[in-house]
Amino acid sequence: MIGLENILPPLILSIKTVGMSALLYLLVGVPLAYILSERRMRCRWLLDAAVTMPLIFPPIAVGFFLLLLLGRNGAIGGFFAQFDISFVFSFQGLVIAGFVAGLPLMVKPLQSAIELFPQNIKEASYISGKSGTATLIRIVLPSIRKSLFAALLIASARAFGEVGITLMLGGNIIGKTDTISLAIYNAVFDGDHDLALTLSGILIVISLLFFIILSFLQKEKI
Repeated sequence: MIGLENILPPLILSIKTVGMSALLYLLVGVPLAYILSERRMRCRWLLDAAVTMPLIFPPIAVGFFLLLLLGRNGAIGGFFAQFDISFVFSFQGLVIAGFVAGLPLMVKPLQSAIELFPQNIKEASYISGKSGTATLIRIVLPSIRKSLFAALLIASARAFGEVGITLMLGGNIIGKTDTISLAIYNAVFDGDHDLALTLSGILIVISLLFFIILSFLQKEKI
């Protein structure tokens, strides 16, 4: 018999991970989309390639490179290790994995929406003395809020189902870093198909909720 102790921990961990990833999408993804919408920016292609890479590169390879970068001997991980901060095989690693996996799906649609926003309105805002940041927050984002929410929804859905990058950074530690997707993998590996089927059903229900909300947003745009 499948108990709640087999379902709730990975489900709650996944929800927490997606929640933190969503916060990062707003704090990091929105500014990135705005920066990339400025076509006059130098080396724009390089930043664009870095943001898009997780979408076209194999997730397991992305996870491996992040592991090298964020490990205790890595360029970034080594620096934070001095302060006893670790990103690998921890909740922080899960958040980074989810964030990186969904980042292109947050940035690219939002970038397109910002680029389609009337340039004359932005110029009028600049002329009135508002900075680029103020224009983005007070004028652009409120006008494209449905596109913003749709991008956030799609990116969060991608983060929720992430496996490859999470497996490399999180380490799939039972009871600590096994998200619901990894719990399905573990259940199949252990031959517990009933648990795997139950967890998969939960993922299907959550995915359908994401789809219904997204469909509602698309109908509202018409």
